[in-house]
Amino acid sequence: MRWDNERRSDNVEDQRLSSSQSRGALGAAPVLLRLLPFLIQNRWGRGLLILGAAVYFGAKMLGIDIAPMLLGSSTEPAQPAQQEVTQDPLADFVSVILASTEDTWQGLFQKSGQQYQPPKLVLFRNAVQSACGYAEAAMGPFYCPGDQKLYIDLSFYQIMKTRLGAPGDFAQAYVIAHEVGHHVQYLLGINAKVEKLSAGLSEVERNRLSVKQELQADCFAGIWGFYAKQRGNFLETGDLEEALTAASAIGDDRLQSSAGRTVRPESFTHGSAKERVAWFNKGFNEGSVGSCNTFNVQ
Repeated sequence: MRWDNERRSDNVEDQRLSSSQSRGALGAAPVLLRLLPFLIQNRWGRGLLILGAAVYFGAKMLGIDIAPMLLGSSTEPAQPAQQEVTQDPLADFVSVILASTEDTWQGLFQKSGQQYQPPKLVLFRNAVQSACGYAEAAMGPFYCPGDQKLYIDLSFYQIMKTRLGAPGDFAQAYVIAHEVGHHVQYLLGINAKVEKLSAGLSEVERNRLSVKQELQADCFAGIWGFYAKQRGNFLETGDLEEALTAASAIGDDRLQSSAGRTVRPESFTHGSAKERVAWFNKGFNEGSVGSCNTFNVQ
């Protein structure tokens, strides 16, 4: 992709510094909670708790907050890290891709008489707290409808390259475009309909519904690709193949097989490699929201 001279989005929140500083506190608090029953049960433990409380409240009276030190995080306040985006080539890249999705969906929403509200993209390191709860990097990128934000630890791209065999900048762009696809579903009311339909369904039936929702997000990512290829030299030879490789690599069957597990279609939540490739291709070739109605396909 030729992206150096493209517009950057203003909707990127770089929380990598603050999330890495707070990781110690998030990790230490559960440990203290597990130890609490044992401390209470013996005299020395109770004495330690009383001493700790005395030190804590004594420091509070003096205007000193020692909680971060006790929980294992840095005592220095986290500083805004927004400036890191333009200093980090990979963060700069995702800012460009986000801006490109904003342009694409803004135009499509306007054509249908609607207004597109772009999501925020949060960069984090190791773990993050979202409106959808606490999440670790191992979960991979995700969209939270509760705060209408996309979350990604950029180390996921290294995993794509080394473990999943899906390198390349267009493969990385596909990941962002897919999560933006979930935001589009939220704006169109599709999320709410899926939630309503899920009520009372069995686990297998909910999984099938989840697959349809994820495949539609793949198709929406393909729509972004359709408009990206219209923009002069933005895409290069081989870019489409990179995205298709990525879509295939994160198919449920491929992930289950590579993990040494039996492939169980009834447990799929995102779709098979073949399905993910097919729906991204459909969006990429047709560029129409109407062509992405995965819910009408058996």
